[in-house]
Amino acid sequence: MGTAISLDLADDLPAARLDALADDVFDWLREVDARFSTYRADSEVCRFDRGEVLLSEASAALRAVLERCAELWGDTDGFFDAYATGRLDPSGYVKGWAAQVASDRLLASGAANHCLNAGGDVRVRGLSAGGRPWRVGVRHPWEPMSTCLVLAGTDLAVATSGVYERGAHVLDPRRGAPATGLRSVTVVGPDLGVADAYATAAVAMGTAGIGWLDRLPGHLHAVVTDDGRCLHSTALPLVD
Repeated sequence: MGTAISLDLADDLPAARLDALADDVFDWLREVDARFSTYRADSEVCRFDRGEVLLSEASAALRAVLERCAELWGDTDGFFDAYATGRLDPSGYVKGWAAQVASDRLLASGAANHCLNAGGDVRVRGLSAGGRPWRVGVRHPWEPMSTCLVLAGTDLAVATSGVYERGAHVLDPRRGAPATGLRSVTVVGPDLGVADAYATAAVAMGTAGIGWLDRLPGHLHAVVTDDGRCLHSTALPLVD
């Protein structure tokens, strides 16, 4: 998916079992990449976009992602738009969704304590190997080796969208131009795919996204504006 992915399995299980669990996770993520990558001409999502695969012929995974993206388009008043660039690109949902599915599978397989980081979209469950809640750092948008916030928890889905690494790649679908106003948006909720999409939508909204996030039920957030202000939900589980 064009990004680094790391997995920390903290359960006291035999090494062979941990290796097998990790292999299952990365096999799944490679499958997702092969199906949904917009950088691979032979991926299913690119072939669907070119009209070479009909909806009736599409895989169950692609149909499910398209349906969810349509729902998220409505939930965000059109600011999460998989067609914002004029071509199908569900990446703003798929990366978080893929990591969430992987985490769900780990939990079902008995690995209740783990941290999966997919390029800054992080799903943590249970406790770290040291027996403490996991800590999730949110990258400082101007200082790549620093964090601007650190969260702690035992069941968190933390998604961050911003313009500090790939430039102004998030489009405001109403203007058809790069979004401005928010340098970084982090959304915390129960589902990493949804949090990923909401973070992308808030960036697309610009500064109006701050008020939208304040009204978003069941989710917490932190934003860094283009002029350097850091604003966050009062209930965000921050580490001092």
